[in-house]
Amino acid sequence: MSLGIFVAWSLLCVTFSAGLVYFVMYSRMQVRLARQRESVAAAQATLAAKREALEDTLKSAEYAIRRNALDEFLADIRVEERHYTREQKMLFVHKRMLVRQERIFFRNIPLSSWVEHEMPIEEGVDADKLAETMSVFANAALLGDVPATGVRKLLR
Repeated sequence: MSLGIFVAWSLLCVTFSAGLVYFVMYSRMQVRLARQRESVAAAQATLAAKREALEDTLKSAEYAIRRNALDEFLADIRVEERHYTREQKMLFVHKRMLVRQERIFFRNIPLSSWVEHEMPIEEGVDADKLAETMSVFANAALLGDVPATGVRKLLR
């Protein structure tokens, strides 16, 4: 009988020890798994933050490139201007007209045909100052100082 109790006791101890080892190893495995999940979640959060930062950087770079391209395009647009006086004589009437012609250029390519405006000139009026106020594409009031040449930038 002592042999049966010894064997039963040994089996009970082995079973208890195996169960204890199983639960300890299971809890250790769960802890490691939780740590790995935590590190994976942290890595995913870091990647998501870096992805968002990269997307924002790309968007701002695209905006800057588009803005620079637009600025370069607008810098190449110019307005060519010319003006002259036209006199019309009909019987007893003598009319003087100031004719101003303008056209838009992109580099050396004309984008529009000549746009012509006529304005009657009274005696004693400065034709150059009157021509500056008649601008269709680039008004002298909008651009500030008018350069001496007939070609100037549309936008500054």
